[in-house]
Amino acid sequence: MPIQRDGSARKDIAFTSGGGDTCRGWLYLPDTDERRPIVVLAHGLGAVKEMRLDAYAERFRAAGYACLVFDYRHFGASDGEPRQLLDIERQRTDWTAAVAFARSLPEVDGRVVLWGSSFGGGHVIVMGARLPGIAAVISQCPFTDGLASAMATSPVTTAKLLPAMLADLAAAARGKPPVLVPLAGPPGTAALMTAPDVVPGYLRLVPEGMAFRNEASGRIGLRIATASPGRSARKVPCPILFCVCDDDTVAPARATLRHARKAPRGEIKRYPFGHFDIYVGGGFERAVRDQIDFLNRHVPIG
Repeated sequence: MPIQRDGSARKDIAFTSGGGDTCRGWLYLPDTDERRPIVVLAHGLGAVKEMRLDAYAERFRAAGYACLVFDYRHFGASDGEPRQLLDIERQRTDWTAAVAFARSLPEVDGRVVLWGSSFGGGHVIVMGARLPGIAAVISQCPFTDGLASAMATSPVTTAKLLPAMLADLAAAARGKPPVLVPLAGPPGTAALMTAPDVVPGYLRLVPEGMAFRNEASGRIGLRIATASPGRSARKVPCPILFCVCDDDTVAPARATLRHARKAPRGEIKRYPFGHFDIYVGGGFERAVRDQIDFLNRHVPIG
C-alpha cells in the first residue's frame, strides 16, 4: 500500500524482523510523485535514530532521495525483549528486513542504498557484501576491526569490564536477564567506550529531554574484540564510500583504511576530526555534502 501523503516530510513506519518482532522507524519521501531511490539508515553502538539520523535523512530527502531510518530490535522505539540486548547477527537480520520493506514501497524505484555509522558502519559493509542488488553503500566512521578497537581501549577499562562481560555470558546460558554495562563512560571506567571524547561526544547526540538508556548487554564487549566487518569490504560489488575520521578514538582510522582500500569500487573521504565530530557542525556539513555527491554520481535521480 502507498504511504499516505499529508504534506509532512516524515512518517512513522513499522516492519517485522526476526522472530516476529517489530522494528519501528521513520520514512522520508521527497515532494514528488516520481519513484525514487531510497537510503536506509541505522545507527551505531546502542544509539537510536533520534541521535542525529534525522539530520542526515532530511538532507538526503532535500536532495531528492527517499529515506528509511530505523531502530534495531531491543533498542529505541523497536520491540524486542530483553531490552538493551546488543547482538550483531540480530542487528544484521534487522538490516535484511529493513531492505525488504524498503523495496516493497511503491514510492521506491527499486534502488536501495545502505547508510550506517560507527557500529552500523560495519554492518553496512557486511550487508553490502551479503545482500544482492544493493545500489551503493555509505559507511561513516565505521567499526571495521575489533582487535584494533580493543587495542585502543585502556587495559584498566578492560579489566573492569571483564567480570560483567563474563557474568552476562553466564546469564545468557541460564536464560537470565542480561547483565548491563554502560555504553559510554569516562576514561578508566567500566564502559564499552571510554576515550576522553566519548562522554561529551556520544551523549551530546541525545536530544535534550529525551530519555536514553546508556547501557547494553555486557557480552557484546567480547564479540567486539573478535569481530572484523571490514574484511567484507573486498566482497562488496557496488560503489561504497568510506567516511573516515583521522582522529577516531573508537574505530581507529588506520585499520579502517586498510580494509577500505580493498573494496573493488571503494571511495575514501578523510576528515581531520574525531569519531563524534562527524555528526554535528562543520564535520556533519562536510560529510553529508560528500555523501550527497557520492549519491548523485552513483545513484542519480531519474
